[in-house]
Amino acid sequence: MKKSAWLPAAIAPVVVAGAIAAPVIANAAADPVAGTDPSAADVLARIAASRDAQYSGTLSQTSDLGLPELPSGSGGSSLEGGASDVLGLLTASHTARLYVGGEDEQRFQLTQQLAEQDVVRNGSDVWTWDSEERKAVHLTLPAGSDAPTAGATTPAQAAERAVAAITPSTRVSEPTTVRVAGHDAWQVILTPRSDDTLVGSVRLAVDQQTGLPLRVTVTAAGQDDPAFQVGFTSLDYGAPDARLFDFTPPAGADVTTKDLSDAGQHRPSQHGQSQGAGVRPTVTGSGWDSIVELPTGDSARTTRDPDASALLDQLTKPVDGGRALQTSLVSVYLTDDGRVLAGAVPVSALVAAAK
Repeated sequence: MKKSAWLPAAIAPVVVAGAIAAPVIANAAADPVAGTDPSAADVLARIAASRDAQYSGTLSQTSDLGLPELPSGSGGSSLEGGASDVLGLLTASHTARLYVGGEDEQRFQLTQQLAEQDVVRNGSDVWTWDSEERKAVHLTLPAGSDAPTAGATTPAQAAERAVAAITPSTRVSEPTTVRVAGHDAWQVILTPRSDDTLVGSVRLAVDQQTGLPLRVTVTAAGQDDPAFQVGFTSLDYGAPDARLFDFTPPAGADVTTKDLSDAGQHRPSQHGQSQGAGVRPTVTGSGWDSIVELPTGDSARTTRDPDASALLDQLTKPVDGGRALQTSLVSVYLTDDGRVLAGAVPVSALVAAAK
């Protein structure tokens, strides 16, 4: 199966964890575990301290949202932009290698069926590479921004977004011990108090020694089996070889250059898109009911290809102002004017938010 285009980093963790961009730790004063074990607040506070960790490992990401995988061939590959990215994320499983030398040195390698997609960050410079298409993109990032990842997300990305804000909309369990990729971890379970979200619970496994998130598991409301999971299957601490963070496109590659260094200086448009600087998402609502809106251009163009149109018809249904995809965990709304909205809420909530 051909992998979809680069998944925008801002929407990946949101769709991945059921709009986990806002679900959070409700109560920093969770009851402590008996003895010397840390409290839930202590465990979650360690996540921020792990941003400087150096390591390399293999990640596995799986999704079971009640949808078929995108078929191979022109139907799957014809989808463009946000539609392809979101559908590919919701229906595919991924295995990737991750190398981290610090906050501004990362390499993400997604490999499948004789093809490879890479994201290499070194400071403000980011290279993306698709070996099948032989296309490379060189991005210059604004200060403080995250690099994109290739159609998957990391446990750290998903976990940090789960603890990014503090609201009273979440129950937090006491930590229990688990083992992930050969490392002892504390596991904390976040359970929404909201009746309007599709998320049943989020389990975070955090390395006991480093605070690095090792696994994130999300279940849908009313279900026991994971709807989404991303976690390490192997992990070694220590600085990766510095050469891994240098990238030179192969001879004959199609290279595109994009300077996003001044992206923050552009004024957002009506729907939250930064003019001249590329896609910038907006978030509406709060807690588990948050909705992310990603202006991705004219998504209606995907229907001009018969194969792409047939695939969209199979996976989505017509709704007011566009088409929508409803899964057990996430809803996605593709508007006629080219926007993509996603959240762990019913489709009706996305349609209302788009107006």
